[in-house]
Amino acid sequence: MPLATDTLSTTFAALADPTRRAILARLAEGPATVKELSAPFDISGPAVTKHLKVLERARLIARGREAQWRPCQLEAAPLKEIAEWTERYRRYWEERLDRLQSYLKSLQASSHQSGHQEEKRDGHRRRRTK
Repeated sequence: MPLATDTLSTTFAALADPTRRAILARLAEGPATVKELSAPFDISGPAVTKHLKVLERARLIARGREAQWRPCQLEAAPLKEIAEWTERYRRYWEERLDRLQSYLKSLQASSHQSGHQEEKRDGHRRRRTK
């Protein structure tokens, strides 16, 4: 399991930066060159290249060769690993929220019952005072 943990750590570290997440979002639309990827950002080409290297080390992107171009494309396998890892915790929180919902419903039901009983008592008192 240590290898999976290291892979997850590398992937999470790569995803920690908003610029890298934006690059991945763009690559989800299809392959792009470094120039195309750097266009929406107010950072230098070398800075974008550094981000791409981090994404490449995390195996989130692959860089090809087409003549003088090195288009990048999304590699989704590490994202699947993260989805599988987080799935366990999603189920945990859903179970907790289901229990909370049941508890709140029981509180509402008991509150409604006690309110109904008070109405009966108040109604009974009113009748006696007349």
